Amino acid sequence: MDLGLRDKVVLVTGGAKGIGAAIVRACSAEGAIPVIVDRDAGAAESLLLSLGSAPCAFFDAELEKTSSCERAVHLAAQRFGCLDALVNNAGVNDGVGLASGSPASFVQSLERNLIHYYAMAHFALPLLRQSAGSIVNIASKTAVTGQGGTSGYVAAKGAILGLTREWAAELASSGVRVNAVVPAEVMTPLYRQWLSQFPDPEAQREKIVARIPLGKRMTTCEEIAAAVVFLLSPQSAHTTGQHLFIDGGYVHLDRALG
Repeated sequence: MDLGLRDKVVLVTGGAKGIGAAIVRACSAEGAIPVIVDRDAGAAESLLLSLGSAPCAFFDAELEKTSSCERAVHLAAQRFGCLDALVNNAGVNDGVGLASGSPASFVQSLERNLIHYYAMAHFALPLLRQSAGSIVNIASKTAVTGQGGTSGYVAAKGAILGLTREWAAELASSGVRVNAVVPAEVMTPLYRQWLSQFPDPEAQREKIVARIPLGKRMTTCEEIAAAVVFLLSPQSAHTTGQHLFIDGGYVHLDRALG
């Protein structure tokens, strides 16, 4: 299906690896122009090379710094003259818990996982209004299920779901759509790193996938990316304020199925 994204400029934070890289590849495959905003220059350059001659760009940014967010949007607009979509994706489940963390580390976790979502949207907003564009926020199932031991990350992801609805309401009159994609268990580099902390990572993985009703497997990065590009596209022109769970039924179906 042609999703109607050809030549659309799509800025993806955390676009160098994992889910972000899959989104970049999916956008490029649809003829869009992905703009990677990430601090991992090596991974970003490798991804750009894999896209061949397809138009794309990379801007190095430390997203915890508001000035870096503003600079990334400015450079994208300067390079391409417009911005049609923003995918807020960057973040890390950093394990800042209620007992294990501190008020200071909690604030730092929000800076890693939440504040740049607002900053990127704020600075991109004039351009998105001009293009009647779209925002997709990547959230997490932990926002609705909890996890334990990760208060900062869960607070950020819960806020992201709330902001998705708030921005959709605020921007509806501008024609700018805002939606969230909510992954659960996806094998990204960060997820693999988390698994490696267990005495038997493979046994832990099998324990997790046994609880996923559809297919008893993890969701792929490409499946998350497919949902994102659909929400960015004119094919979802009347969809806004939605939380789309791509998780094989992990969150909402009866646990007895697992």
